Amino acid sequence: MIVLLRRLTLCAALLAGSAFTASAEDETAFDLAKAGNKYVGEQAKDKVVQIRSDKSVGSTTPNVWYVVYRDETATMKTVEVKFGAGKMMDVKRPMRLLEPISDKNNILDEKKLKTDSDKALKVALKEPILENLKITASEMKLERGAIGEPVWKISLWAAKLKSSKDVKIGEIWLDCENGKVSKIDITPKRVD
Repeated sequence: MIVLLRRLTLCAALLAGSAFTASAEDETAFDLAKAGNKYVGEQAKDKVVQIRSDKSVGSTTPNVWYVVYRDETATMKTVEVKFGAGKMMDVKRPMRLLEPISDKNNILDEKKLKTDSDKALKVALKEPILENLKITASEMKLERGAIGEPVWKISLWAAKLKSSKDVKIGEIWLDCENGKVSKIDITPKRVD
């Protein structure tokens, strides 16, 4: 009876752990931007100027994200919330020296934020130029493009052919409003 009770307890713990992992992986960039509102002041809520990730590890989906909000009370006019596996890790006011004099600190138009990170990555990974490559990692950034529209810039890494290492092969840009690829700068030859 004690053995059965221990097994049931272990099964319950494993199921709870797997449910937690699934929900953390399901967090998209837009979900995190909404969640980040509770860590910034009223003056910065919903005023997203950039969302970016670190390079993903062990998957093509990034796990560490930074959401940057416009904050008029900050010296450099921004506050940044860092998330890891869907959980808030840090809040700081970063030194973004060039952004205040460029349009990179302007708030992204919420009406044009229609393609979330998960969909953007799926579209990018379906590009025919990636067909014969083993994509190992990605790094994503949502910011204003050349004409001020929100753009996903997705950097990709692929496995090298004769090594266990991966190499950055370039970027794919997607228009955040319509979810279509607007620029491809991929060099498959780098995996040689």
